[in-house]
Amino acid sequence: MKRYSTHKSIIKEYTGGLPKYKLKEAIAYINDNLDQNLSLVEIAAIVQMSLHYFASLFKQSTEIVPHEYVTKYRIERTKYLLTQELSVTQVSQLVGFKSQSRFAKVFRKYIGVTPQTFKKAR
Repeated sequence: MKRYSTHKSIIKEYTGGLPKYKLKEAIAYINDNLDQNLSLVEIAAIVQMSLHYFASLFKQSTEIVPHEYVTKYRIERTKYLLTQELSVTQVSQLVGFKSQSRFAKVFRKYIGVTPQTFKKAR
């Protein structure tokens, strides 16, 4: 752009991540729609940003990529729900896992035990 332009343009680079209001808006959307299949495209559209730019600024703000944030939040929500009077299958559906095996695999990766073992221990 600099080479072909006669007017010097100043391209502003943002540091520090998303503005606080956009970060809150994205996190609120994630929290409200946890039981659905959340896509990065949807979340970026909510805060009216391009997909790649949103992902980059989200990572600057939270130090993790959006997908990882959603997964970690799902696991935290799962830990709470497993202490309630719900079955493991119900919990997996409430936090957006469509497959029981995928749910167990992800839960075990983050917590170190299966959801059933975690539930029995509580």
